Amino acid sequence: MSTVNGTNDHPTVGFDMAGLTPAPVTPFTPDGQVDDVAIQRLGSWLGSIADVKGLVVLGHAGEGTFLTSEEQCAVIRAYVKSVDNKIPIIAGITGEGNYVAGLEAKRAREAGAQAGLLYPSHGWLRFGYQKGAPQVRYKEVYEASKLPLILFQYPDNTKATYDLQTQLDILAQPGVFAIKNGVRNMRRWDTEIPVIRRERPGKYILSCHDEYLLHTSFDIDGYLVGYGSIAPEPLLELLAAGKAKDYAKAREIHDRLLPLTKSVYHRDNHMEGTIALKHALVARGILEHATVRGTLLPLPEGAELEIHAAVKSAQLPRVA
Repeated sequence: MSTVNGTNDHPTVGFDMAGLTPAPVTPFTPDGQVDDVAIQRLGSWLGSIADVKGLVVLGHAGEGTFLTSEEQCAVIRAYVKSVDNKIPIIAGITGEGNYVAGLEAKRAREAGAQAGLLYPSHGWLRFGYQKGAPQVRYKEVYEASKLPLILFQYPDNTKATYDLQTQLDILAQPGVFAIKNGVRNMRRWDTEIPVIRRERPGKYILSCHDEYLLHTSFDIDGYLVGYGSIAPEPLLELLAAGKAKDYAKAREIHDRLLPLTKSVYHRDNHMEGTIALKHALVARGILEHATVRGTLLPLPEGAELEIHAAVKSAQLPRVA
């Protein structure tokens, strides 16, 4: 049974998320098909690193919404195989309506996923949500699938972000065992995270602030980040420094990574981060090319060289 901050309160899951949970990309062949061989390379490497607690597939970094339902299940099975089922595979659940998302979560569980990261209904990004609708979404998806769920807190500048009470309500529901917090508003982070910790003890608090990891490293149980799929070694060092409240060490690691952080996450459009992650994995010797699916487009000329230089500057070696 997992333990968080001295508690032992996780009847829903039998695994530990107090560490690094990368959200890897979905590799494609040059002609755009899911590349099982590349998944094996990427997943087996990440799964071999101590304190990598699981992998979240089919999220934004994994281009999950660009895949058919059959491909989504195939990706889950391929990642389960790649880690030899030694760490959990967690699936992004992105279906628009609760019924559809429930079916997606059920398929994910049957394909081998041990938990799900439940996205807000994407219509909420434009129109907002009715009061109580997020709570019902988590309830209905869990009841339909019995797949343990992670609450996904969207950025504050979207209409799909959840207020504090909504977060607390969802975290109190059966089947919800963690929060992936990407609010990207440090005022809200500094005021809401202590309340969530106090009011919902035993729930994992995971930062997904790829570009704000220094600030968010001191209040959490772990990271759930796409960044973890290209730089797991220094991110584990950064997380350890944060848990030790060693700001000087955390700052040193942050500054060493900053050129890479900028080349991947400080781009004109956050969607470009997925493409940049693939270029970084080429630089590390895991992928052979950075093929993506539309609606993603190639990065501007020179970006690939910039990313490769940033990987070198971060002292990240090619993986044997």
